[in-house]
Amino acid sequence: QVQLVESGGGLVQAGGSLRLSCAASGGTFMSYGMGWFRQAPGKEREFVALIQRSAGSTYYAGSVKGRFTMSRDNDKNLVYLQMNSLKPEDTAVYYCAARRGPAALDRTLYDYWGQGTQVTVSS
Repeated sequence: QVQLVESGGGLVQAGGSLRLSCAASGGTFMSYGMGWFRQAPGKEREFVALIQRSAGSTYYAGSVKGRFTMSRDNDKNLVYLQMNSLKPEDTAVYYCAARRGPAALDRTLYDYWGQGTQVTVSS
């Protein structure tokens, strides 16, 4: 079993930055593809970013490309999402997800989820 715990969410003004962290435990961290998803009020949970297990390559949703950066620290079993130039439309609950295999855009393919952390961007 894998446990994921997000942290780093909070309230920030538009144009500001925030870094989210996801701590993983209970599994072999490097064997998992990792993803970040978010869910705004009244909307479906959507893909934000992913990072592959071995190669560590990343991929981003078009809405965050150029502003967000995903990374992982395998020694500490941590995944990060650096968010810059935040916009009010980035307001959502952000979820960390792990998959036994390659990271993917489809949220239904992930095996484990964190509880989420709230990110609120004011104008």
